[in-house]
Amino acid sequence: MIFLTGGARSGKSKLAVEMARGHGGPVRYVATAEASDDEMERRIAAHRLDRPEDWTVIEAPRDLLHAVVDAGEGEFLVVDCITLWISNLMVDHDDGAILERVEAVVGALADRGSVLVVSNEVGSGLVPMDPVGRKFRDLQGAANQRFAAVSERAYLVLAGKVLELGTLGAG
Repeated sequence: MIFLTGGARSGKSKLAVEMARGHGGPVRYVATAEASDDEMERRIAAHRLDRPEDWTVIEAPRDLLHAVVDAGEGEFLVVDCITLWISNLMVDHDDGAILERVEAVVGALADRGSVLVVSNEVGSGLVPMDPVGRKFRDLQGAANQRFAAVSERAYLVLAGKVLELGTLGAG
């Protein structure tokens, strides 16, 4: 698994598309965005234009596990993005249920070689002033750590540039 994280509008999705194009085989793109307003509809439409028409696109704003389990063995799987998925889940689920879903998706993807996961790094800014913002930041941070832990490679995307992330040493 390849894990891409970074700030909003940093180039993560663009890099994910470039990497998936280099796969050379069929691609399944799992999108978690939900168009809740006109501005979000425009963002989603712009992302659609960046993807090749021959890719299979699955929209899974909440049921990410089903979407990734259904992916074929030969497909390169792109999940974009964990951040929006968690945000969507927060509407109907408590922290424990969200973290259970994270673990289920991580488990389903851990041994799959051809997968790329996109997620925002939301913990680098100010501490959110309200409890919902802090809860989101904490859940997102926990999810990112889980996905990164099982990834073969993890990258931080910043201003369109890419930095490979290492692991913490034992000493």
